[in-house]
Amino acid sequence: MSTLKDEKSIIKKLERLAIHNDPINPELYVKYDVKRGLRNANGTGVLVGLTRIGDVVGYEIKDGQKVAIPGRLIYRGYNVEDLVHDAENQKQFGYEQCAYLLLFGELPTQEKLDKFKEFLGENRILPAGFTEDMIMKAPSQDIMNKMARSVLASYSYDDNPEDRSIGNLIKQSIQLIARFSTFAAYGYQAKRRYFDDKSMFIHNPKADLSTAESFLRLIRADKQYTRLEAEILDLALILHAEHGGGNNSSLTVHVVSSADTDTYSAIAAAVGSLKGRRHGGANIRVVEMMDDIKANVKDWSSEKEVSDYIRKIATKEAFDKSGLVYGMGHAVYTISDPRALLLKKKAEELAKEKGCMEEFGLYNLIEKVAPSIIQEVHKSDKKVCPNVDFYSGFVYTMLNIPRELFTPLFAISRISGWCAHRIEELVSGGRIYRPAYKNVSKERPYVPIKDR
Repeated sequence: MSTLKDEKSIIKKLERLAIHNDPINPELYVKYDVKRGLRNANGTGVLVGLTRIGDVVGYEIKDGQKVAIPGRLIYRGYNVEDLVHDAENQKQFGYEQCAYLLLFGELPTQEKLDKFKEFLGENRILPAGFTEDMIMKAPSQDIMNKMARSVLASYSYDDNPEDRSIGNLIKQSIQLIARFSTFAAYGYQAKRRYFDDKSMFIHNPKADLSTAESFLRLIRADKQYTRLEAEILDLALILHAEHGGGNNSSLTVHVVSSADTDTYSAIAAAVGSLKGRRHGGANIRVVEMMDDIKANVKDWSSEKEVSDYIRKIATKEAFDKSGLVYGMGHAVYTISDPRALLLKKKAEELAKEKGCMEEFGLYNLIEKVAPSIIQEVHKSDKKVCPNVDFYSGFVYTMLNIPRELFTPLFAISRISGWCAHRIEELVSGGRIYRPAYKNVSKERPYVPIKDR
């Protein structure tokens, strides 16, 4: 029997073998005009599909050149700012209206919205035995992993999981949108119990609460939250619900759905995509960077001190030595990220309530000085603005939401967009995604095992 030491030695040798045989000369990507990351040379995305669900606008093409404009986020033809302001004016939580719009393509009447909320409320409670058998008996240290497994486990609790009809897909979508907040909250409670050695609180969802209210109630021992806390979380859910078909997780839904698989397989794949540090985990990196800045800058109000340290981060001298100033810059938005603008306004209101104005001032100062420092260090004239991740982590921290729930919150919001994209793929797709990869290795004569 091999020892643990032998196993590690074997794995190390296999690792070296894999690394040795898989590198590709970067010059070959240029030679064959490969669109790495499905990106054109000018930074625009390769057009692989059409959508009616959402749009991300950050530039216009004039005379063949990209011209930066203030960012806009569009859901089904409507500016997301109008959705946010309407919810505020009506003193309603807006995420549920947003989910309805994304799924069905039109704004609901109050009667239709109330019925939709009722459907969601009825489905927040997990099926009988699900919590005990699928969450508590198989806890995970990572909540996104637990959510993906909860989605796949839902297949077993569906009487007709392989039905691809749009009617059945709508039923599945409503159930998943309703249950994602419960998956995340219960997965977190199981982690507290089994991995953190802390008390676990399992509260039953209340059908009459919004998604934001329900989530806050489920993760807190006393079930308590303020109206402002629920409002700002609701805003964050609206802003993260959809971001065009080209983001990695929404594209994943299209790709996997195009293979004609079931809803749970497609959505679990999207959760796996969002779990990635290059996608859904960005706001955690912002908070970690801010921890480092707060520990190393004595005077948070000093523009010189803050600028000097941001320059150290940008030149790979500080924080994680990556040279990245997290929360700054976006693939599409350059002048402004509309999500960041909306969240910043509400973040200031919450900071006043929570006594965090000094920290809010630090965020403001970094937002002011970082863009020019990034341009200077990287010798670039590309405009850089704070993205939504710059403020979302700060907001979640003020809401006393644990960091391991930051990315799951993203999923709780984006599930409505994912379901809309799956519906669109089943209605309008019809072809399996099959992009080309060019083989750049040479054929070799086979060597029989006795001669190797």
